[in-house]
Amino acid sequence: MKRVTIDNVTIGQGRPKIIVPIVGKTQAEVIQAAKDASKSSGDLVEWRIDFYEDVEKAGAVSELSQEVKQLVNKPLLITFRTFEEGGERELSYEQYVALYQEIINEGHVDLLDIELFIPEEKLDDLIQECRSQGIYVVLCNHDFERTPPEEEIIRRLELMESKGADICKIAVMPQTPEDVLTLLKATHRRQQFTKVPLITMSMGSLGMISRLSGEVFGSAATFGSLGKASAPGQMAVEDLAVSLKNLSL
Repeated sequence: MKRVTIDNVTIGQGRPKIIVPIVGKTQAEVIQAAKDASKSSGDLVEWRIDFYEDVEKAGAVSELSQEVKQLVNKPLLITFRTFEEGGERELSYEQYVALYQEIINEGHVDLLDIELFIPEEKLDDLIQECRSQGIYVVLCNHDFERTPPEEEIIRRLELMESKGADICKIAVMPQTPEDVLTLLKATHRRQQFTKVPLITMSMGSLGMISRLSGEVFGSAATFGSLGKASAPGQMAVEDLAVSLKNLSL
């Protein structure tokens, strides 16, 4: 499996890496969260810019990303989660792409989260722009209503890899314990053939086991919250770190 190494963190090797989300609304909240994340047991930091009140202001994200990266002193993933996939606000695809292009060219970002099902030509353009700037691409898909069948989860992960993802990520919502097993089985099957790291999770309290079992089933990272979670079922980062250490193979 291809590994992704940023600074001294290697995704796809050893225990699942912990990603700490920043979900501040104001600039002051984002800066404080970055300071807190820097002291945490997290391995990477995700800035969820769809929470940020000035996200649509020209230059605001790219400028603040420079300070966030300096403060966290960890690999920085930047994510705008669209409203359709569980995010905090709605942007047109044109606005989404323009925002990402600005971040790619003017901001400081190590990994960029791009949703798989944006229009294909826009997706391809963003991936190529990331490549030109040495930014790793996390292609993702989220279903907050259900868990697709096992074969469909695998198909989406395969599609992400074929599009050029450096990391493939999928999150689904379970309605039954069998749904959690579906996600874990799909992850286990796909990780035997993929050439890139996978990040998969079953959300909510029902799916919490999937956030702890990545080393067994093949998910290379998981998310731990500092205060407010960015998705249902996230554990507190320090509790997560202890659990992963105790469960390490």
